[in-house]
Amino acid sequence: MKLVVQRVSRAAVRVEGRTVSSIARGLLVLLAVEKGDGLALSESAAAKVALLRCFPTPENGKMNLSVTDISGEVLVVSQFTLAGSLRRGRRPSFDGAAAPGEASELCDAFSAALKSRGLKVSSGIFGAMMEVELVNDGPVTFWLQSTQEGDFGP
Repeated sequence: MKLVVQRVSRAAVRVEGRTVSSIARGLLVLLAVEKGDGLALSESAAAKVALLRCFPTPENGKMNLSVTDISGEVLVVSQFTLAGSLRRGRRPSFDGAAAPGEASELCDAFSAALKSRGLKVSSGIFGAMMEVELVNDGPVTFWLQSTQEGDFGP
């Protein structure tokens, strides 16, 4: 599983010119599910994102607050191209990406795990051609990838 997590002032997803989801201050998560990923990994990833201390405290500006701490929102967008490999040639290989049905289920499980932590979660439409608009706050962007042990750590 691979995630790009961006701290945003606001973000939105449009499909066919229509806004299908939008959030105010919080996190935009671009999520790729890979072969071999499972439910436990989705839950581990959600815990990591929910508790990621990437928002500044008012008193010193240090990143000591999580999206949970600030009552922020999360926009989850499936992006299978993050599972692409550019190791050979100039055309990406998506052999490592999970099958669409499995990936959709694990994206939903990731969002559900965030919601179970009390977060307001919105999402794009799995498999749709989406336009993602965001205002990156900072900019602050993190790349998370599951370990060989199959988790995201504590």
